[in-house]
Amino acid sequence: MTTKQPHCVVVGSINADLMISVERHPTPGETLIGSGGEVLAGGKGANQAVAAARQGVSVSFVGAVGDDAYAGPAMELLEASGVDLSHVEHLKSTTTGLAVIEVAADGENTIVVVPGANARVDAEFVQQHAQAIHKADLVLLQGEIPAAGFQKAVELARAVGARVVVNLAPVVDVDKQALLQADPLVVNEHEAGLALRQLGAQTPSDEPEELVECLRAEGFAAVVLTLGARGAIVADAEGTTPIPTPQIKAVDTTGAGDAFTGALVAKLLQGATLSDAAHHAARVGAFAALGRGAQPSYPDLKAQLP
Repeated sequence: MTTKQPHCVVVGSINADLMISVERHPTPGETLIGSGGEVLAGGKGANQAVAAARQGVSVSFVGAVGDDAYAGPAMELLEASGVDLSHVEHLKSTTTGLAVIEVAADGENTIVVVPGANARVDAEFVQQHAQAIHKADLVLLQGEIPAAGFQKAVELARAVGARVVVNLAPVVDVDKQALLQADPLVVNEHEAGLALRQLGAQTPSDEPEELVECLRAEGFAAVVLTLGARGAIVADAEGTTPIPTPQIKAVDTTGAGDAFTGALVAKLLQGATLSDAAHHAARVGAFAALGRGAQPSYPDLKAQLP
């Protein structure tokens, strides 16, 4: 008798990442000479799906790409990582999502995203792919699809008892009750403040501990607050736990947060506590920041994590 492998369904975005390297970020009105111009696989949903799959869990994807030249590069590493793509639609007369990513010499980045086909992942689209969600043990969502699609995915997940994990990035105006189903909600400090304002709550300060306490007070079962090079904070019914991160010299932070979230979900599906999952995720995120791009930098189970 074989044991059923825990299964994650990601409902999210797929992008092609146009990567540009610069010595520093330009000021408004300034023109700089850069290098690069590679087109790599990206999108927050796709990034997190690849990260989770490379950490050894079964992953399916619900999303869309266009009928342009960017669709192939955008899907390449999802396919190579073994993600089930049978619920990804290739939409006619629509462009694939595109992110223009500018990486400075210190590893920090700026990103502009053109949604393209991701904007079509609405409630009707998600309902058409309900069969995928019905098989999920955990459904992972981000903020790069329409709010109606987000809400429908949560409804379908809860109807079958699947755990919902939300990385509300970017912070978009989604249904409050749908958002509160997140277990955990994964946000950085900036996103935490925006999420609190969206919920109609006051942000008392920028102190990480107070941010997670306020989010928990709003009704979240658990919160993971990511702090970049300072690690993360986990808050759930067991209390509040600081999560350290390995100290590294970052090459490119693009997608490191997505690597963290994907690895977190993988460990949760494998039975880890939220705190233990976050400890592992911090190491995966640090590894990702040592390489260029998002998905190409993600470790598999054979990688030596910092």
